[in-house]
Amino acid sequence: MIPIDDSPIVRDGKSLILAMDHGLEHGPVDFEEVPEKLDPATVFETATHDAVTCMAVQKGIAEGYYPSYEDDVNLLLKLNGTSNLWMGEPDSAVNCSVDYAAEIGADAVGFTVYGGSNHEVEMFEEFRRIHEKAREYDLPVVMWSYPRGQGLKNDTKPSTISYATRIALELGADIAKVKYPGSPEAMEHAVDCAGDMKVVMSGGSKTSDYDFVSTVEAVMNAGGKGLAVGRNVWQREDPEPILDALEQVIYEGETADAALEE
Repeated sequence: MIPIDDSPIVRDGKSLILAMDHGLEHGPVDFEEVPEKLDPATVFETATHDAVTCMAVQKGIAEGYYPSYEDDVNLLLKLNGTSNLWMGEPDSAVNCSVDYAAEIGADAVGFTVYGGSNHEVEMFEEFRRIHEKAREYDLPVVMWSYPRGQGLKNDTKPSTISYATRIALELGADIAKVKYPGSPEAMEHAVDCAGDMKVVMSGGSKTSDYDFVSTVEAVMNAGGKGLAVGRNVWQREDPEPILDALEQVIYEGETADAALEE
């Protein structure tokens, strides 16, 4: 197994994952603000920025667009995902195998686990299978660790996010993507619960430059190792300035104020 810090999806021990699995997860609504981003090529162009360590997409996007960008973008292939049309208890269909991800050149694989769902047992077992197969290819595994289900009233409660990072650690993930639990102290506890596994923050819905970058600063100060973000980057007309700022905060330890003044 290759150490995660030697993986191309990590830079100086940290990661900035640009996610574009939203077309499946959320539908076209995420692209209405900037319709040109409906074309995945525009987001792949964004992913060529030096701050971005890899781009997370579903199989169809990877097949159609990654070959044109394989020299400039590292690929994180998302193996499962379910549409927003699904109205049942949280679950996620397995849409791609590890074997196929490796065949088309993925540098890592990603998998969502909804801890607390009525389908948790099956999802844990699915994760075991993809995790062990990924190890055969030396592919890092990123878990979208999102506790969710009819028994969970608040999926960003600090204790829930700490449980999310612990689930990812216990099941063998190399990186856990979790939601921000609302405060630096809560984030620090979630990171502590993750042991030596890397924790990155989910970017969430688009907010102001300062609110977004200052939250990323808080995550880094709490021991987080980066960010997995989609809308807060590519929904901007010009995503380069926000990526410049994120590069300074994540890799260079700058404050949000200093980074946004540049």
